[in-house]
Amino acid sequence: MSASSDRVIFVDDEEEVRRANGQSLDLAGFAVETYGDAESALRAILAAPPGVVVTDVRLPGLDGLGLFAAIQEADPELPVILITGHGDITMAVRAMRSGAYDFLAKPYPAETLVASVRRALERRALVQENRSLRARLDAAVAEDPAFLGVSASINRLRQFVREVAEADVDVLVLGETGSGKEVVASALHRWSRRAKGNFVAMNCGALPDTVVESELFGHEAGAFTGALKKRVGRIAHADGGTLFLDEIESMALNIQVKLLRVLQERMVEPLGTNAIQPVDMRVVAATKIDLGQAAAQGTFRDDLYYRLNVVSVAIPPLRERREDVALLFEHFLRKAAARFNREPPPVTPSIREHLSRHDWPGNVR
Repeated sequence: MSASSDRVIFVDDEEEVRRANGQSLDLAGFAVETYGDAESALRAILAAPPGVVVTDVRLPGLDGLGLFAAIQEADPELPVILITGHGDITMAVRAMRSGAYDFLAKPYPAETLVASVRRALERRALVQENRSLRARLDAAVAEDPAFLGVSASINRLRQFVREVAEADVDVLVLGETGSGKEVVASALHRWSRRAKGNFVAMNCGALPDTVVESELFGHEAGAFTGALKKRVGRIAHADGGTLFLDEIESMALNIQVKLLRVLQERMVEPLGTNAIQPVDMRVVAATKIDLGQAAAQGTFRDDLYYRLNVVSVAIPPLRERREDVALLFEHFLRKAAARFNREPPPVTPSIREHLSRHDWPGNVR
């Protein structure tokens, strides 16, 4: 069901009351429909849900509380304002505990009615916006949870990664910290013919150079002090699958030479042995710097740069796809709420505006 943003349905069996209240709401700028009985109003509500329903409690046939119950069943988030006489106030309070938005005790000034309707419509608009946001989030998650977003740039990225995945070439992924480089690398693996093989990741900047070399190429027992037993390296472990090297710019030049040889010959030689092992793998390297400039300055081997840069995938930072921020926020809000077995709170327009103004230097991290 979709709601009209300012449409109000007013229900009262007294014609003069309908006319006076309808006029007050009309003068306040609302689109008003008035009905003399609950049955007619309910048919109109079910055919085209309004923004808010205002109904007298005492009506012939189906009364206002019965109308409220029918609306609750059809759309629990549609605001209903009850009009009560003095003797019905206790009943109206119980209805509010069951989900009615507000009640007005007769007699009430027109300003009170207008203010209550305006607040109810603002709440309805917020509910509708959050429904839309959650529907978009569900659609994005259903398509692929790794690429949450509806912006043109994230859609282009998703499509390009799918195309590159099928090509089975080495890839260089470019992106700022927290932009999702490992997410892209994982998608390249999952969407490729290598999906049944291992996805092996290593952060070159998180380990000392000596450890990087041993982790990457493997070693025989006794290859160096502390090498008590044979270790299969990440390259050999990625045979048949994908090797992801994050922060490739941090790799020492002497290790870059050995990696280049592996990429050229598709052979790996573990430390402490002359035995050479053939490997069939795709390499996805990631960097947060301009690797071409680093190669020109001599801090990264230019021959390795050209070998890795067969195809490059650039990930747009979050500040360049602000329309995705609210969607991502909703996603993480849901996850946090689920952790505590709670319903996620609504994301108000002011929250969305605040989120969209921030530059998010850490991106999605």
